[in-house]
Amino acid sequence: MTPPLPYLQRIRDYYQALGYGAPYLFAKVEEVPFHPPTKPLTQSRVVIVTTAAFYHPDKGEQGPGAPYNGAAKFFELYSRPSTEDPDLRISHIAIDRADTTAEDQNSYFPLNALRKLEQLGEIGSIAPRFHGLPTNRSQDTTRNVDCVELVRRCQEDGADIALLVPNCPVCHQSVSLAANALEEAGIAAVISGCAKDIVEHVGVPRFLFNDFPLGNAAGPPHEPEVQLQIARQALNLAVSATAPRTTEKSPFDWPGAADWKRDYSNAALLSKEEIAYRRREFEQAKKDSPKKPTRTRQS
Repeated sequence: MTPPLPYLQRIRDYYQALGYGAPYLFAKVEEVPFHPPTKPLTQSRVVIVTTAAFYHPDKGEQGPGAPYNGAAKFFELYSRPSTEDPDLRISHIAIDRADTTAEDQNSYFPLNALRKLEQLGEIGSIAPRFHGLPTNRSQDTTRNVDCVELVRRCQEDGADIALLVPNCPVCHQSVSLAANALEEAGIAAVISGCAKDIVEHVGVPRFLFNDFPLGNAAGPPHEPEVQLQIARQALNLAVSATAPRTTEKSPFDWPGAADWKRDYSNAALLSKEEIAYRRREFEQAKKDSPKKPTRTRQS
């Protein structure tokens, strides 16, 4: 068994190799809140918080295997009925494109797994809406705008437990900050994610670690039984954890290539020509991305 991929160091080395200066400083929560659920899981209402984006046919390639697409990025929290079958994509964020096909939405959005758990009577109900949390590098915006509105909507939906599912590295920071805000509001929060060091660096109430490439936080693609087991373990952790900063690891191995940890954003494996090419691509993607709207805290 190989150790978890050190995303913080890998990302720092990668962007410095591309010629960028001081590394991005991830958030850190010193006092992690913790409020155990007041209901058993079989009576709890569960809400999904995702960082995946809705598919927009007018915004370029977003399908399986699509390259980075800044135009598909969203900047404001969205909410949609959980009774629908949405078309969510993750082409706009820094997932592991070498190992993540994004062919199976269930590998990053566990609505079908929750529906099965509801049918089995293992959870009380699914909240009437699921919520999309933006991936903002601005920690102030995430804390003071996105998290405030997310808490309000989850309270409005009567949620008892929030299952947060990130995709890219900064997504893991965003949902970690959101988990703390939800916990402060009395909604038990559990993250099902892949970037262990980022989540534990920020500090969260509960974390189910899935040792898979980024973009598969709900389970390997096309393996519904594994996806169900991961959702079950995450929600059981929501009620069984007895203290903040509780991490569990799912027992499943990644079924794809074994060298994905070596390859992900590994500047040491890139030639000077490849580094220069990626720098140009990154700069072009930033130019092509839509301008971020000015936002204020919502009442």
